[in-house]
Amino acid sequence: PHGAFVCGLQARASWPRRYRPFAEGFCVELQGRSHLSSGLVLRWFQGHLQRCLGAVRYRLQEQCRISLSACPGHPPMLHIVPCSDYVCCHISMAVRLIPAIPLGDMLYLTALPPEGTQPPPAQEALWGLNASRQEQRLLSWLKEQAPASSCHLKCLQILKGLRDLRGQGLEEPFCSQWGRVLSSYMLKTALFSLLLQGPLEAWDERFLVERLEDLVLYLRDWLRKQVLMDFFLGNASLPEAVAQPRFLKEAAPVNL
Repeated sequence: PHGAFVCGLQARASWPRRYRPFAEGFCVELQGRSHLSSGLVLRWFQGHLQRCLGAVRYRLQEQCRISLSACPGHPPMLHIVPCSDYVCCHISMAVRLIPAIPLGDMLYLTALPPEGTQPPPAQEALWGLNASRQEQRLLSWLKEQAPASSCHLKCLQILKGLRDLRGQGLEEPFCSQWGRVLSSYMLKTALFSLLLQGPLEAWDERFLVERLEDLVLYLRDWLRKQVLMDFFLGNASLPEAVAQPRFLKEAAPVNL
């Protein structure tokens, strides 16, 4: 997929033979070079999660119920449900657990969930880019610049809810494809792109219906044209107040 990366390993020629268990367990060969496999790392990670879950569940059985779920095309999800007789508010929590490699500047390569049951080795070698720190910087800037009653986050929440509700009625492989095409990252990318087209005053809460309609039409257009540019990679239109790492500034624009 566009916007994905490979993680090459720089090592001596004798390295694969000397550290064969690691090379066989976590690496794939692409064009004669060893690359860290996102798929192999994710399977190793999920196996350790399952083993650790038993010990954690036993220790916390009086305080909460803990379970782990893994759906095709999605990272493993840890579910935590407090026992009703232990806390006053019965609030559950769901946490995505994703192995990541730090790149510096608060950027991370994250393991991509596999597409299908037996993806090819070349596809399993791909990693995603996590720029959540940059997202937070942008959201902080928008909070300062937009009206106090801005509805942009509410629009995003409504879209996510509609996406999840519609996806429940789909069977595989359409369910996984629906979740990938309309992933949270895609929806946020569309929202951020529309926000910067301005003016931000137009996002006041009294215009919620109009802005939600604009966002849906924007999503429809990029799906038809199959053009949605990554918001952070090589985006020269970002506000100067939102500091960007050099890696993102100098990257080539990417069509997701």
